[in-house]
This record gives sequence, C-alpha cells and structure tokens, in this order.
Amino acid sequence: MDEVRSTTAWVASHSSHVNIDSLEIEKVVDSMQGNIPVVEWDFEKIHYFDNGPLTVQYMFVLDALNFCFWPDKDLNYDHFAMGLKEALENDKSALDADHLQTYTGPELRKMLKWPRPLPSEEERVRLLHEVGQELERSFGGEAANLVKSSGNSAATLVKLIARHFPGFRDHALYKGRQIFLYKRAQIFVADLWGAFKGKSFGNFDDVNSITIFADYIVPAVLRQLGVLKYSSALCKMVDSDMEIVPGTEEEVELRACSIHAVEKMRELIKKKFGKQVLSIEIDLWLWSYGVRIPTLPHHRTLSIYY
Repeated sequence: MDEVRSTTAWVASHSSHVNIDSLEIEKVVDSMQGNIPVVEWDFEKIHYFDNGPLTVQYMFVLDALNFCFWPDKDLNYDHFAMGLKEALENDKSALDADHLQTYTGPELRKMLKWPRPLPSEEERVRLLHEVGQELERSFGGEAANLVKSSGNSAATLVKLIARHFPGFRDHALYKGRQIFLYKRAQIFVADLWGAFKGKSFGNFDDVNSITIFADYIVPAVLRQLGVLKYSSALCKMVDSDMEIVPGTEEEVELRACSIHAVEKMRELIKKKFGKQVLSIEIDLWLWSYGVRIPTLPHHRTLSIYY
C-alpha cells in the first residue's frame, strides 16, 4: 500500500489538469471538527450476509464485477449487489468456483434480472471465469481461503489478489512512471471489514493501510467540496459528459489526486484533532454523499478497474 500512497503523491505533485486545494481541505476538516460522519456499511441493506464463507465468496464476486455502470443510465451498483444476493438466496451454489467458470453473458443477465446486454458484458464474463478458475486452482474454490492466506493483513490480501487475479491489477502509466491504484482489491478488504465489523473474515491488523477507492463518485464529491480543482479543459470534458480515455493524464490525475487529497485530509485530522481516521471511513462518507446527488457530474471512462 506504500506504493499506492507514494505513486499517487507523485502524480499529485506533477499534475497538469487536477489541483489539490489544501485550504479547502482545512475548511472541510474544520467544519466537521475532525469528525467524519459515520456511515454504516450496507446502509442501504442491499448485500448478502450470512456471517460465514459464503459472504466472502459473494463479496469477491461482487467486487470482481464492480466497475463501469455509467454507459447504461439505468444501471448501478445496487443491481449487482441485490442480484447476486437473490441468486445466492435461491441457490447457495450459484457463486461456486465451478459455476463461475461457465457463466455466459445471457446467464449473468438472467441472474441479475437485467433485460439487456450489460456494459462491458464480455469483460465481466471473462472476469467471472478468471475468478472461478484461480479460486479453484489456488484456493480450494473459496475466496474465504484467499482471505485466510493473508494472515489478517489487508496489505497482504491486496498483494495476493493482484498476484493471482490479473483483472484486479489496477495500474497506470503516467509521465513514464507506474502508478498503483488497486481500487477493487482494496474495496474487497473494506467490504469484509464493514460486513464482519472488523471481526472474523474482516479482522485486519493493518486496516489503516488501505487508501480510498478511486472511482467516479469520489473525485466528483471532492470537486463539489472544493478540494479538487480542475483545469478549464477538464471541467468542460467532465461537465459535457465527454468520454475520457483510460490511461490519459486527465484520468490518472483524477484518481491519483483523489487518493492523495484524502491522505492529506487524514493527516490534518490527526494533526489538528489527534484522531486516527481510516480512509475506509472517509471513502464511505464521500461515496454516500455522492450517490445522494444523482445530478453530480462525474468523469466517464470505460475501464474494468472502476
């Protein structure tokens, strides 16, 4: 996770299109007196939970599919969370490793009760197959065994996921440097931590090593709060719903600067108020803030990483 922090800090210090406003960060922190609004994990009550290994399997499959909903304006994360939940409630073997390896696009749609092709449907099916194959090959078919092999370390779990599952290798090249972001691998850790309330499969000794999960919503909220300032050209691209190509300077800066801005926010809270706040907690607050404003303009990039 040090790689995520150091490389995104480097992007922020060399950014051409996105600027972090430290004065606005201080205003946000002071306005809350260092108290990040508490948002309960699964505040919408949309996830499957049985307090056991099947929940871990559910979370890993869900996070493998958790990307790029915006091309279909009617589709969002909730459809996937609730669709997989209902599939498991009807058939406990629905997400078994051998089943994951055989799903087709129409079968995935049927499981989610979605009436038309999904955005990046072929990629989603490929990633399901990848997850099923590698879970079967290396972890006895169970994501719970993947988690156990981390030794209660969030950072180790992220490394294991990136090592074994190519679809989670959320890297980018920026001005000749490799930048590490790991959105979906980190959000799996956060989902476990939230679902199991820091116990059992959600017990990580270094959960504070996790950064925020750089997606579409968080940069948009940070912009709304004044923390992120966009160049005029980037403002035009975002506000006009222009597609931003993955791997471009603009796209990498939006994500990397979001991560670094929240790290600066955490540091300021600790310095001014003596409180150790988790990035997971800040991310959950920012995300819940953003999803309540459906008109909030966000950048649009076709990607399997977020």
